[in-house]
Amino acid sequence: MRPEVLLFDIGNTSIKIGLADRQKVLASYTLCTDTRQTADNLGLTLLTLLGHAGVSAGQIVACAASSVSPAFEPLLRDAVGRYLGCPLYRVGRDLEVPLQNCYERPEEVGEDRLVGAYAARRLYPQTPSLLVVDFGTAMTIDCVRGDAYMGGLIFPGPRTALAALSREAARLPRIDLEVSAAQPEPGRSTAMSMKHGLVFGFVCMVEGLTARLRQQMPSPAAVLGTGGFAASIAGISPVFDRVLPMLLLEGLRLLYYEVKQAAGAGSPTAASVPAPNRPAGQRSGT
Repeated sequence: MRPEVLLFDIGNTSIKIGLADRQKVLASYTLCTDTRQTADNLGLTLLTLLGHAGVSAGQIVACAASSVSPAFEPLLRDAVGRYLGCPLYRVGRDLEVPLQNCYERPEEVGEDRLVGAYAARRLYPQTPSLLVVDFGTAMTIDCVRGDAYMGGLIFPGPRTALAALSREAARLPRIDLEVSAAQPEPGRSTAMSMKHGLVFGFVCMVEGLTARLRQQMPSPAAVLGTGGFAASIAGISPVFDRVLPMLLLEGLRLLYYEVKQAAGAGSPTAASVPAPNRPAGQRSGT
């Protein structure tokens, strides 16, 4: 294993970090999206992560990142500049996703959604239609037809829904979302009622919405699941044709090697010079 690219999928709640080479994503880690930390704290954490993987900072030739957390971006830029000393390429700024964006306002689409759609298309180049179901802070279903990103659906993710339920209903307990049953059962405790309600509720929602969306797209259509809850859904329902836990990291890897390197190195986001702030509300991703 000789990774040379560090990948960052920056969400509102967590950051997925991948180590990759030209062939694949070799290892991944998950950190909290903590905007209160300093760039030094983040940089030292990245060095610790690399050390755990047996990789030196000098092996990393570039970083590629997508982000829906504007407040985290200056931290990453400064940390990469000081502790890794390599270029940082940003989706939407240095890495353009080569899909037709059919949103009415293309700039509103979250970078993560476009990267996931691009990765899905590259992995399934012959499938006419693709539905990408991503479980994060928000759950999204994104539609790809040919080489066009058609848009999709956004609603609260399972853990976001659970947190809201526990916050608004003081007498409801805090629970996990692990179930062993294959079918919903009448809950004989509050915890069981909540678990089966939430888990099977999301199963039915994914099954129903993907079935309805499939009817509007050219056949055949493949449904791909990613994000932490996708495996739980797959254990109960056959709704996914495939679960791809590292779909977004794979999309970032492909963008760097197939788009950026094919076009030449170009000018990456300066790691040591403050980048202009993104207008508030420009991204609506997860």
